[in-house]
Amino acid sequence: MRYMAAYDMMEATRNTYAWMGATARTMGSYPALAMSPLPVFKMMAAWGEVTERSFNRMIVKPDWNIRPIAGKDGRDHPVTVEPVVEKPFGDLIRFAVQGREPMARRILLVAPMSGHYATLLRSTVVSLLPDADVYVTDWHNARDIPVSAGKFDIEDYTLYLADFMKALGPDLNVIAVCQPAPLTLAATALLAERDPDAQPRTLTLIGGPIDPDAAATDVTDFGRRVTMGQLEQSMLQRVGFQHAGVGRMVYPGLLQLASFISMNAETHTNAMWNQVLAVAGGTATDHDKHNKFYDEYLAVMDMTAEFYLSTVERIFKGLEIAENRFVVDGHMVDIGKITRVAVKTVEGGKDDISAPGQCVAALKLLTGLPDEKKASYLEPNAGHYGIFAGGSWRRNIRPLVLNFIDANADAPSKRPTPLKLVEGEDPPASNVAV
Repeated sequence: MRYMAAYDMMEATRNTYAWMGATARTMGSYPALAMSPLPVFKMMAAWGEVTERSFNRMIVKPDWNIRPIAGKDGRDHPVTVEPVVEKPFGDLIRFAVQGREPMARRILLVAPMSGHYATLLRSTVVSLLPDADVYVTDWHNARDIPVSAGKFDIEDYTLYLADFMKALGPDLNVIAVCQPAPLTLAATALLAERDPDAQPRTLTLIGGPIDPDAAATDVTDFGRRVTMGQLEQSMLQRVGFQHAGVGRMVYPGLLQLASFISMNAETHTNAMWNQVLAVAGGTATDHDKHNKFYDEYLAVMDMTAEFYLSTVERIFKGLEIAENRFVVDGHMVDIGKITRVAVKTVEGGKDDISAPGQCVAALKLLTGLPDEKKASYLEPNAGHYGIFAGGSWRRNIRPLVLNFIDANADAPSKRPTPLKLVEGEDPPASNVAV
């Protein structure tokens, strides 16, 4: 598996299925065939349309497509995406609402690096924009990053987060979704030791594996069963010659997608078949519920091999965050050093990725934080996706998170202005007030 040929073979297979879909759609759509009383040609065209779209969107980064925000002035304010900090493996971006005054709440959403793009949080961004200035960590596809850019593992990820928080200043509220929760906790602890004035005001951890052993899931069971050697041999490939990252060792997005789908294969199969029937029956639309979901779900990105392996080895197998012995750049991070950042955990009662108990474990590690600065919430009927982007998030969790932010917001006399940095520059110890 650890060869370019394996990587290119997967891409060739994807290409072939997209071509087959396009061919079936074209052949089944010939006008002359419309005279046939048999539905087979209509079904062929419908299958081709769904198949072509499914396999083509696997290699395309989705657009943010944030609609204008209605302001208190009665006008719609366009939203643009602007880079704040640019780095080889990921950028800090800002959703600038044109013509709107700076908001009292400033929120950094830490997006997962677990196969999907940061656009997976689009609905989360949309739900927060009317009430806050929103920033997001926009991670890059590893296949597009030259080998000359070096490695990127969980220590580098943690240092990136610390730099992003420094750039935005202390008047900040951080929300980490799923996979980055333990590393965001570590980055906050690192700032507490090295640059206390750069710490955020609040930290909300949503469905993250702080302590994977606190509650077993298929994910944690897999991490226990498989050895690191098996993972290296079966999951890693070298990027092919088509991409800027040629030769880089990665955990390919297409392989990750296969794992995602296999966990709920019957559900995805039924969804695809129902969409074929909908297309054949003329009831499907370009932006219907199925296409909106799968346009995002099927768009996957490669992950650097060292990030994937270090996550499994150190977070899931070694439990370095859970046991408070995580090392970053040779420095032992002590989560107990967090003494003034209010921390809230959010879990879903039906979360089969990070089961209840894994995320709330963070509160036990915060030995230096007063109890009044700690909070937790369990949404009983929510699954993994629902706690940050579904109906449970919109109806119940989002209001609680905003109330938590407000309850721990000390009104600043002056608002810090984010500084745009480029790679190679060090972020300021604290932001410049204007």
